[in-house]
Amino acid sequence: MWMLIGLAVLALGFFLMAGGKSSDPNVFNEKDVYSTTRITIAPMLIIAGFIIEIFAIMKKSKAN
Repeated sequence: MWMLIGLAVLALGFFLMAGGKSSDPNVFNEKDVYSTTRITIAPMLIIAGFIIEIFAIMKKSKAN
C-alpha cells in the first residue's frame, strides 16, 4: 500500500513539473517556465515520493 502511495506522489510530481506547452513556440513565456509549481512544489513532491518509497521498502511487515 505504501509503495502505491509513493508511486502516486511521484507521478503527481512529474506531472506538475511537465506542465503544458506554449501556444506559440517563438514566444518565451517566463511565467510558465519559472512558475512556483514547476520550480518548488513539483520537486518537493518527487523527493517526498522517493522518501515514501524508501520507507515502504524498509518497513517491516506485520506478519513477521
